Amino acid sequence: MSEAMTTSNHEVIRAWIEARHGRPAVVAAPGKAATLRVDFGEGDEDLRPIEWEDFFKVLDDNNLAFVHQDMTAEGSPSRFNEFVPRSDPGTEDIAGY
Repeated sequence: MSEAMTTSNHEVIRAWIEARHGRPAVVAAPGKAATLRVDFGEGDEDLRPIEWEDFFKVLDDNNLAFVHQDMTAEGSPSRFNEFVPRSDPGTEDIAGY
């Protein structure tokens, strides 16, 4: 398994998601703050697609970072990802990333 990486760079996040045929989404929960997710088209009915501009606004407004993994232990592209507060230990952006 490759190491998890953390970034808040919009270009890196978008490239990673699009390379895995994902789309920006939020959890559809009436009356609650938007929770970012990546929709890989697996039929999760709680996900609502959003535009990239809105996706990155939520990311930045909530001071979130994107934790992701490039490859699985078997060498396949990984879909592992999560959104974490940028203030969490270990969530510093990799230099130039």
